[in-house]
Amino acid sequence: MRPLNDTDPRQFIADFFTSFTDELLRSDEDPGLIVDRYHTPDIVQFADGNRMDRDKLIAHTRPVRKNRPSSRMEVHEAVANGDRIAARCTLHVQDRKRSLAIEVYFFGQFMADGRMRRGHTLTRTLPADLSAAPAQSVPGTPERQEASA
Repeated sequence: MRPLNDTDPRQFIADFFTSFTDELLRSDEDPGLIVDRYHTPDIVQFADGNRMDRDKLIAHTRPVRKNRPSSRMEVHEAVANGDRIAARCTLHVQDRKRSLAIEVYFFGQFMADGRMRRGHTLTRTLPADLSAAPAQSVPGTPERQEASA
């Protein structure tokens, strides 16, 4: 991972989540090794109020790896201040059974080497009619950064 301070925040967060997901889904490498490349040993993430430490994060990767969904992260805006980043994104996911879009609000802390130390994520599944519609630009908002996994 590149350090946060060397990258546009939108590009950093798109690259972080896309490459992490890509490594998990496209290899048979031990998920613990992949998690450790992207997260510090003391990682704590809260996803919709659910606390995940390193062990829970690794356990969370197993069902994702089993289902092997394809995904695309659309970063609408992101700002960074020192080692902190806040981003508003839409995660588009396609698995064997369905397509969905998830609105994501992310707040995180990253170390100098680009690994995540803390993360807080709030999500909302978008209604089917909104998730199927093409993204619309909103006047006065920055351009989006997209990445696929």
